[in-house]
Amino acid sequence: MTNRLAEAASPYLLQHQDNPVDWYEWGEEAFEEARRRDVPILLSVGYAACHWCHVMAHESFEDIETAGEMNQLFVNVKVDREERPDVDTIYMEAVQAMTGRGGWPMTVWIDHDGRPFFAGTYFPKTSAHGMASFREVIAAVSSAWVMRRDVVAEQAEKLVEAITRETPSSDLPGPEELHLAYSQIAAGFDTHHGGFGGAPKFPQQPVLEFLLRVQDEEWAPRAGHMLNKTLEEMAAGGIHDQIGGGFARYSVDQHWLVPHFEKMLYDNAQLARLYLWAGIENERPDFVEVARSTLEYLIRDLQHQDGGFYSSEDADSEGVEGRFYVWSLDEIHTLLGDGTGEISKYFGVTTEGNFEGSNILNVVGDTPPPGLGSAKQTLLDARSKRVRPGLDDKVIASWNGLAIRAFAESGAALGEAALVQTANRAADFIFEHLVVDGRLMRSWRHGRTSVPGFLDDHASMAVALFTLYAATGDVGWYDRATWLVSELGRFANPAGGFFSTPDDGETLLKRPDDSTDNPLPSGNALAAEALLIASLYTGDRETFAEAEGALGSAALLMGQYPSMVGHHLAVLYSSRRTKELAIVGPDWKDLANVHWSEYRPHVALAPASGATDGVPLLANRDPAGTLAYVCQGFVCQLPTSDPDLLAGQLG
Repeated sequence: MTNRLAEAASPYLLQHQDNPVDWYEWGEEAFEEARRRDVPILLSVGYAACHWCHVMAHESFEDIETAGEMNQLFVNVKVDREERPDVDTIYMEAVQAMTGRGGWPMTVWIDHDGRPFFAGTYFPKTSAHGMASFREVIAAVSSAWVMRRDVVAEQAEKLVEAITRETPSSDLPGPEELHLAYSQIAAGFDTHHGGFGGAPKFPQQPVLEFLLRVQDEEWAPRAGHMLNKTLEEMAAGGIHDQIGGGFARYSVDQHWLVPHFEKMLYDNAQLARLYLWAGIENERPDFVEVARSTLEYLIRDLQHQDGGFYSSEDADSEGVEGRFYVWSLDEIHTLLGDGTGEISKYFGVTTEGNFEGSNILNVVGDTPPPGLGSAKQTLLDARSKRVRPGLDDKVIASWNGLAIRAFAESGAALGEAALVQTANRAADFIFEHLVVDGRLMRSWRHGRTSVPGFLDDHASMAVALFTLYAATGDVGWYDRATWLVSELGRFANPAGGFFSTPDDGETLLKRPDDSTDNPLPSGNALAAEALLIASLYTGDRETFAEAEGALGSAALLMGQYPSMVGHHLAVLYSSRRTKELAIVGPDWKDLANVHWSEYRPHVALAPASGATDGVPLLANRDPAGTLAYVCQGFVCQLPTSDPDLLAGQLG
């Protein structure tokens, strides 16, 4: 017998529709019931690809006795963090304030006003390693609610005070602060394995983006090495799907061998861009091939037939983490026959294995053996016959923005029109399915949209569409990007920067912001980037000032915890060296190739083969002959049709 979640759109919520827990979705109905019964709300937050969410579900939420106690003592609410990042952000701050750490599944008890008073993450079925069992915890929480309501109220007040304390905006950091941020990031670099910190180890793409942008600066002498070393080690590790392309979310060890096997769209979109541009800038064709295989993975396994991209693939298949990805030596020998020896040696495959008796493929050989490509295809074909991990097939606007940008830039830089067309189709999908009554929505699945879009949805899509315009010359994408930029005003924080929710959004415990760039760029950093690009196309100083205001709102974090705001740092760096590039004429793509031959995120490219109306940077430029204009602040150098001269003007 199903519960209320059977009516949900979210794949994560649908995973719990058969639980004996009497789950509610987030909403007023749950709060009314809690008030009527005078019980607290148990809020459980996770996402479809979350391994430990599955573990807690199997241990507790599927257990009849545990579910019975939950139903008796609480009103139970299940939330998909990807669908409702606003709810997740608020209560994750409470978890971190109370426990000093965070993660999913997130378990929070809240009162009738939405105030948290006790919080944690995963609770085991039985007590172990000093951790109380879930049933012990729910009994203790219920007892406190009944017997010591004053203590509960006091704890709620303290947590609310902790999570509603605002970080003030500050002056925009200058060059010295930018250099210091780089030095602090460099101090945490793992010189042996690449990346930053110990296990578990995340790619930290926004930090790598910052290193990519500053690697040629004298004040960042190790940036290129840190970037290349990290990308090398990740590409060779088990975190990288050696035969199917793409990357898992993180590695449980320090040296990238054993992944937490779920694959997220946002990780792979960012990493495809990083490998692409690091490969081009640092003359690393191996990096470019990693970018290609990552994009191929997204097309093959995460793309809706009409062009949009799904959210993620699970870590588990057949109820076992990683089963889809691992191999025994016998399996490989059966498939490859005489070619087994060199291939197995190259991928570190042994009889004993490197993961619970099986083998995670990782590159340990120095030189690719003959026949590697055909061997990988044979293994991929065989693996495709296995039971696949679960697929979260909702389409999230902001994550699709990251993917659209990756495909548009890759297609333009590599001269592959098919990749640009993939970006076009994904953008068309978003506007066909996720724009409802003039509002961008957060997500879509099977014909149903969720809630209105958040800051990151608008900002990510705006940056993506500016990129798509630069790659195609289709002014329609420019128009849609500027519309999304105009919508950012609904998220503005009068104190500086942006809230993650619109001004007409649901009233929650507080209006959350979105300022930390890990593991993906924050809405605030993307808004700053979108505003920066828009200001370059229009010459509007007020828009540029709004971009600087968004960056200034994260100034304290830049100074104290720079690894948390890598994309802010990257955009701040680019904002100091901006240029505009207008190219008009029938052969504009020939000159645009000069722009795309290097990584130039600080340059706004406005191309046109015909009419130049609609884009201020193109105004009054005659498209009769093909010419490029390199400008700063709309003050332009002499136009040129010479690619070499254009390259020199761009620097």
